[in-house]
Amino acid sequence: MFIDMKTLPLVGCCRPLGAPTLSEDEIEAAATLFKALADPARVKILNLLATSGSPVCACEFEPELGLKQATVSHHLKKLTDAGLLRREQRGKWAYFSIDREATDRLAELMEVRHDRVA
Repeated sequence: MFIDMKTLPLVGCCRPLGAPTLSEDEIEAAATLFKALADPARVKILNLLATSGSPVCACEFEPELGLKQATVSHHLKKLTDAGLLRREQRGKWAYFSIDREATDRLAELMEVRHDRVA
């Protein structure tokens, strides 16, 4: 099942994990998002973008990650498909930045009530 995280609003795709109940679609959507984040290279890509003041050329990730271009492209595609990154074509180069709406959705997804007794 492929769920396009970019087109689903938070309410429709990923209510907070602390919601009383989640539908099967919401559970699948949240799992898809977590799968996109479940790789150290992807976390490092997000870290590099979060600390950059401007979009980053795809060519800059290869030396930072110590990975081949094809592998970097694979990771960038996974993050973009999950709706976490924005891609901008500039000539022959692709530039990436974090989709701020997606990070807001991710933060809302992680809302959990802390007042419950364990």
